[in-house]
Amino acid sequence: MAAIGHPPTERATVAVSEVDEQAARRTLREQIGRLERELTSARLAAHSPVAPGPPPPARGGPRRLSLGELERVRGELTGRLAAVRDAVDARLLRQAEARMLLERMLADPPSHRWRRISHEQLGEPGCKHFHVRPRLGPVGLLMGWWRVKISSGCPLAC
Repeated sequence: MAAIGHPPTERATVAVSEVDEQAARRTLREQIGRLERELTSARLAAHSPVAPGPPPPARGGPRRLSLGELERVRGELTGRLAAVRDAVDARLLRQAEARMLLERMLADPPSHRWRRISHEQLGEPGCKHFHVRPRLGPVGLLMGWWRVKISSGCPLAC
């Protein structure tokens, strides 16, 4: 039996769990906010569009999410951030490989006959191309005179 003027012990337990739940909610919301900022920063740092992935599923309008739902949102954001970072890393690797190939093409054009690299492959703006072609057309082809020809870029709009 509870003494007069003292609350039952059940209420004290509920108050402690509510405080813990509020702290957990605050922590999860902070983590979700940080992950959203990192996801945006990762896309912006890529300097070119990165597929954002599928949109998050609809959650049924504004409401207070449970701890489980907040954890699920955090997990989804973590997965999306990892996917964007992997896509950026893969693209940077392809661009580095293209730059190394361009260096080899410039150093030894005859061993890279007819190869073509665009500024897009290098991660550069514009539509310039580097193309290994014979110098002086058919005569250069027969004589083995190869060079890297650089296009002038995008044609003018009419």
